[in-house]
Amino acid sequence: MRAKAFVLINLGAGVARDVYSRIAKLEFVQQVHAVTGPYDMIAVVDGPTFNDIGTLVIEKIQTIPGVVNTITCNVIFLEN
Repeated sequence: MRAKAFVLINLGAGVARDVYSRIAKLEFVQQVHAVTGPYDMIAVVDGPTFNDIGTLVIEKIQTIPGVVNTITCNVIFLEN
């Protein structure tokens, strides 16, 4: 079974459109949404392993200019 996570993202001012377009192009990113509330953006990611998702977040998302911080919420499948 593949790994899935929601990445909650806080941004600096004035960078939302640029960050959105960069995240949307990344491997494993299924969806990205600009949202209101305590976070500015949420990315839905799906990868082979949770380690692959962690690497994506650390090396690709957190390094985008304007990304202030992230929280990665791994999905737990309860269907089994």
